[in-house]
Amino acid sequence: MITRLLVANRGEIARRVLATCRMLGVETVAVHSDADADAPFVAEADQAVRLPGSTPAETYLRIEAILDAARKSGADAVHPGYGFLAENAEFAAAVTDAGLTWVGPPAKAIAAMGDKMAAKALLADAGVPMLPTWTDADEITDFPVLVKASAGGGGRGMRIVSDAAGLAEAVASARREAAGAFGDGTVFVERYVERGRHVEVQVFGDVHGTVLAFGERDCSIQRRHQKIVEEAPAVLPDGVRERLHAAAVAAARAVGYVGAGTVEFLLAPDGEFYFLEMNTRLQVEHPVTEAVTGLDLVRLQLLVAEGEPLPLAATPPVTGHAIEVRLCAEDPAEGFRPATGTLHRFAVPGVAGMFAPTRGLRLDSGVVDGSTVGVHYDSMLAKLVAWAPTRAEAARLLAGALARAELHGVTTSRDLLVRVLRSPEFAAAEVDTGFLDRHDEVFAPLLPPDGVPLAALAAALASAAARRSAATVLAGLPSGWRNVPAFPQVARYAGPGGEIDVRYRLDRTGALADWATDPATRRTVALVGAAPDRVVLDVDGVRRAFRVHRVGSAVFVDGPDGAASLAELPRFPLPGAELAAGSLLAPLPGAVARVHVEVGQRVAAGDLLLTLEAMKLEHPVLAPTDGVVAELPVPAGGQVDTGTVLAVVSPEEDPR
Repeated sequence: MITRLLVANRGEIARRVLATCRMLGVETVAVHSDADADAPFVAEADQAVRLPGSTPAETYLRIEAILDAARKSGADAVHPGYGFLAENAEFAAAVTDAGLTWVGPPAKAIAAMGDKMAAKALLADAGVPMLPTWTDADEITDFPVLVKASAGGGGRGMRIVSDAAGLAEAVASARREAAGAFGDGTVFVERYVERGRHVEVQVFGDVHGTVLAFGERDCSIQRRHQKIVEEAPAVLPDGVRERLHAAAVAAARAVGYVGAGTVEFLLAPDGEFYFLEMNTRLQVEHPVTEAVTGLDLVRLQLLVAEGEPLPLAATPPVTGHAIEVRLCAEDPAEGFRPATGTLHRFAVPGVAGMFAPTRGLRLDSGVVDGSTVGVHYDSMLAKLVAWAPTRAEAARLLAGALARAELHGVTTSRDLLVRVLRSPEFAAAEVDTGFLDRHDEVFAPLLPPDGVPLAALAAALASAAARRSAATVLAGLPSGWRNVPAFPQVARYAGPGGEIDVRYRLDRTGALADWATDPATRRTVALVGAAPDRVVLDVDGVRRAFRVHRVGSAVFVDGPDGAASLAELPRFPLPGAELAAGSLLAPLPGAVARVHVEVGQRVAAGDLLLTLEAMKLEHPVLAPTDGVVAELPVPAGGQVDTGTVLAVVSPEEDPR
């Protein structure tokens, strides 16, 4: 039996594995980079071993360093989680050769599925349906196509190409991204299916020859070919479910599969489906399967690794419906640009449990209040899962919890996820992998423009209440009350859409005598009550409560219509250095991967100037206007911080 398990991963999946180990009485060991030294998963493990460095290549991708950590700590088993070395056959073999128990499939099965081209050939012989595939770009005549990395997954190295003109650059870019993420830049090309759905089957095998399907998941809503909403069971046409399960089991049997794995398919609008890939590990979205089956898949992984038979003889029955969202530190409105910083508050209301099968709301999070979101790893902060008797109830529960969550300090994808869950198309299960491309409306913030001035007013009134509560004399005097009523209190904030000036005046009783904002809003507002962390306003006859959290000059306001992040501005700002017109600044720390233009080159608005690599993805930097490249201060390979000038484009002068 396993007595001490080393988790060769980080973040929420490390916490997830640790939670099951605690339930089973298995001792645990964490490994961590320097950047993760204070992370929650490190504190929750029984022991922890430092991996010097911060980048994945220095730490979580070093096989010898992880094996040395197992030796030092006395671990007798290794769980790889997902990502990093989870699908590395060399790592699996090295763990086994070291006399440790590998909590995963055999190295041969990982190798067979790790090369996606070889896997497609093998499984085609087993009768699993396949899409047309090419390895030679010159042979491609039909478009659109999808460029894919042969190694790894998670959407990295994937590019949709609509015509022959864009194929060469897409292949080159996919190779670079795949090489950076997986150490293997091999790519291939598949026919792209319009309006296709991403449906996958959870499979499980044991050493006694049993292979079962544990149901399927729909993971069609994606950004950058990475899943962001997953649900179980999938809404499928009649007869498809049984055929999907049979194909997945056939694929697993073809490679002698043992442990947890996922066979992914593309479901076409006509009901036909095609093999995409097999993930030889636990998936990010496994909680939705746990929710509808009641099974702890990590527990089953450990039992199977110990040589025990699966405690099931057939596919488990499914109860209710579960939906999961991946909450990421990123800005969807800016091309899903990753965000960094300190997470000052991370609170989700109504959570019934964490890291285990739970009815109601489940939260699997890699972060807590005060966590730092850096640039070295994936941008996912947490997964929130809702189980309910019906799909509609699960979507409503999940959207409501997300909308009321307090997520302060780092930009997140929360608003996008809420809008997706509340969209009529999602309610009707009209989803496919191109959903976000067709629905621009889901990128709008939850808080409407006329709600921002109210949030700023709430922030100003909360600050006033905080000053009065901290006053050492005349604490009962209403803040802002003056003998000369012509001069109101003034607060200035930077917020969504620009600066906001708030002017307000309280009377002798503390009531709101007058208020105005610039930009103006025409709403009748009365003050019901104000405290440093909560303000209640009567807005047009409707009482509304605002939660206010202040950290330095940053003010976070959560109201019934949405959340606003504000920064209080000084009334008399000091003059600062001006940037040259046309300066393009780095949106986050990273490295300049490629420079595509030269100084003096004429460019048009939208032209690609350079590529910034951060959080394991490439981010294009585009020309904001027609003009001439005046400066390129950072060469390829140069490291940059947020706000570093990447390029300067001098706008063309109007000939008139």
